[in-house]
Order: sequence, then C-alpha cells, then structure tokens
Amino acid sequence: MISLVQTVRLALQALVRNRSRSLLTMLGIVIGVAAVIVTVAIGTGASSSVANQINGLGSNLIIVIPGSVQTTGAKTGNGGASSLTVADGLAIAKLPGVSAVSPSVNVRGQVIAGGQNWQTTVTGVAPTYTTVRSWDVASGRFFSQNETDSAAKVAVLGQTVVSQLFPNRDPVGQTVLIRNVPFTVIGTLIGRGQSAGGQDQDDTVLIPYTSALDRLVGGTSAGALMVSATDAAHIDSVQTQITGLLEQRHGIVAGQPDDFSVRNLQDIAQAASATSAILGLLLAAVAAVSLLVGGIGIMNIMLVSVTERTREIGLRVALGARSAAILRQFLIEAVVLSTGGGAIGVVLGIAGAIAIAVFAHWPSSVPIASVFLALAFSAAVGVFFGYWPARKAAALDPIRALRFE
Repeated sequence: MISLVQTVRLALQALVRNRSRSLLTMLGIVIGVAAVIVTVAIGTGASSSVANQINGLGSNLIIVIPGSVQTTGAKTGNGGASSLTVADGLAIAKLPGVSAVSPSVNVRGQVIAGGQNWQTTVTGVAPTYTTVRSWDVASGRFFSQNETDSAAKVAVLGQTVVSQLFPNRDPVGQTVLIRNVPFTVIGTLIGRGQSAGGQDQDDTVLIPYTSALDRLVGGTSAGALMVSATDAAHIDSVQTQITGLLEQRHGIVAGQPDDFSVRNLQDIAQAASATSAILGLLLAAVAAVSLLVGGIGIMNIMLVSVTERTREIGLRVALGARSAAILRQFLIEAVVLSTGGGAIGVVLGIAGAIAIAVFAHWPSSVPIASVFLALAFSAAVGVFFGYWPARKAAALDPIRALRFE
C-alpha cells in the first residue's frame, strides 16, 4: 500500500515533469488572488482613510450653525443669519451628555509677521476647542480660560501658516499682525492635512473667541457652535436637547422654522459604512469570478493530464495501486497547483498594494484575515475543481488503460 508521503512525492514529481504547464495552470489562480488582495487593500485603505477623516473632524462632533434670513425676497441659506450667540454655547454646555462646547468666529484676512504675509482663516474658539476637535498642540501651548475671559491677544498657528510666516525659525514667542492688531504666538498645532472636502486644515490661526469678537469683528454672534458629546451613544439625544433648548431660548413656537441648524457626522459615517459594504460585495464578486476562472483552468488541465497518463494509471493499478491512492495523487496535484498559485498571488498582491501606495499615493492596507482567506479559498478551489478529474483517473479500467494509445 502506498503511503500518503509517497503519494505526495509522486504528485510533486508529476507536476515538476510538466513544470511549464503547471506554472501556466497556476496563472489563473495567481492573477485571481493577486487581484483580490490588491482590491481588498485599496478598499480597506480607502475606508480607513474616510473613517480617519471623519473621526479627525472631532470627538463625537455636533455642529450648530445659524439659519437662513430673507432679504428683499432672497433667502441666504443656512449660515446667513446671526442667530447664535456665545450665551447659547454656554447654555448648551450645561446639558447632560455634553462634554465640551466651543463657539467659532471666523475671520478671513491677511496675517503679517516680519517680512512675510499670508492670507488665511482666523478662527476665534474656546480653550475646549482641542477637545472638541481632537486636535493637539505640536509646540508651545493652547490659550487658557483666563486668557479667553480677558480677550488676550494670543494666537496658535496651523502648520501651513507656520511654514509661510516662519519658514526658518520657531514661531512661539513671535508676534503676528491680524488686521493690524498684534497677537503673540503661544503655540502651534499638529499637522492634520486635507479634510474630506479637500480643504487644508492646517491653513488656520486660532485665537480666543472673545478676542475675535472684541478686537476683530465686534458683536456677540457666533458663526457656529461646536459641541462634543460624551460618547457616540448620546449624540442623538444631545442633538434633540440642543434643538429644544435653542428653540426655547430663541422664542421659536411650534410651526415656525428654526433659525438654526443642528448637524452631526452620523449620516456621513453611515454613508461611508454603506459604501464600504457595497465595495465589499463588489470585491467578493471579483474574487468569486477570478477564482472560478482559475479553478476551471485547473480542472481542464487535470482532465488533459488524466488522458495523457492513462497508460501510466493502468500500469499502476495493474501493479496493485488502489483507486484511493490514484484519487489522492491527482487531488493533491490539483491542491498544490491552487495553493501554490494562491501563495504566489498573495505575494504579488501585497507587492502591488505597496506599489500603489508608494507611487500612486493611494491609501492601501492588507488585512491579515484576507491573506489567510485567499489561501484557504484557493485550496478549496483546488479540491472542488480537482475532484472530478481525480475521480475519473481513479475509476479507469486498468485493462482498457493499458490498451490506450
């Protein structure tokens, strides 16, 4: 009786004798698995990038913006009214489920330092801004509540502004002019790069919102209120409470439109999740078709191999080889072809994902689970498509096989 080790050795010898045909047979599996790995890497990387950008906007962020106003029959759209105040933000901060609130007062203007100047967005915020936006300081420090209460002339710069105004020196301790008002730079923010909308998040200057209101724009209106919920589970309830509170504070009765709009990032996150799910189904379809084609190629070649080796099979059976041993040998050949092709495909797929990330600057990530799944699936393809040729070889009549020309 032939042992399993001997059967494996015979199968490998048969494949080596026809190495060119074996490699060409594996090619379908190689291409299929490599394509799956690359597409999964691109899809996973893109989903991760979108999720990071959404999370980078803030910690469980809820944004309250002013509503619309109508001037001479024309509506300005959301953001056109001056309906939000700093007092609204202070009231929202007392609601249960709210961890931090920061008003936002935006001013677009030229910032000057020494012989350099740069037009950027100057935003007045509260000390809680770093918590609300999950944005840390790279050097120096952020302004304090005391500096906010006293409308201190202090500023924190984004990395784009730093590179434009202070290309060869440390900006901390330097003075910048904002609308001819001198502000002392006390810190810089870590780089965040572009937002999901393509805007440069680092092209910003942050100052206390009281300084922006008192020294740059005047008034008490806030361009927006940024609210951070304690956790994602409280976002909906906090949003409902904010709506009710502002309606009460602004004297809005039932049936009247709100003069503000409350938004959160859940819709964006759900849309991203739905997109990822659709992408996953698409990748599964690509994997199924690619490996199906590769499996059919293996089956065809194995059937040809059975026909070519009919006399060899008949001789082995005549010398005492059992049908089970013949079946095992051909099944092992099919599995070796498929798993070998799967392994090569995984290597090429990972290399392709790395090349895309390096040269195309497209985010890609290869999950370890996808590698093992690709290998397991390629082995299953070998068993499924190799069984029929193996069964056919094992069922050959030795007398007819020996007479086969």
